Amino acid sequence: MTATTFSARSASRYLGDSLSTASPAALLVMLYDRLVLDLQRAEDAQRAGDRQTAHTNLVHAQAIVAELQTSLDVEAWDGGPGLLALYTWLIQELAVANISGDADKTAACRTVTVEPLAEAWRTAALEHLSSGTGTQPGVA
Repeated sequence: MTATTFSARSASRYLGDSLSTASPAALLVMLYDRLVLDLQRAEDAQRAGDRQTAHTNLVHAQAIVAELQTSLDVEAWDGGPGLLALYTWLIQELAVANISGDADKTAACRTVTVEPLAEAWRTAALEHLSSGTGTQPGVA
């Protein structure tokens, strides 16, 4: 076994352990962080004319939004139905950005919608973790 193989296995195990032991609040923040990264990569690829890389990242971004959508408990708080509608709209916008290759649409989804949501959830997660409460609003 080479050092590179060992290092890759160690990193993979560390990531798996991190995900399996993370709180729901931390997982939500991780999903949003990855969503932002996917959208940035897709935008960069679209601007460079690399449709395949853009497609791969946009499809992954849509999968993340779909996961957020299915894990959302719309009855848990009064903002649930609105967030569900926003997730539905975002999936549609990302599909259009993918089909059209529109980097500006991808950028707008990231900067106008996803990054503010990511920051709001990060703030809520930090408050949740510091308060020591046992539930995450809006998450099943």
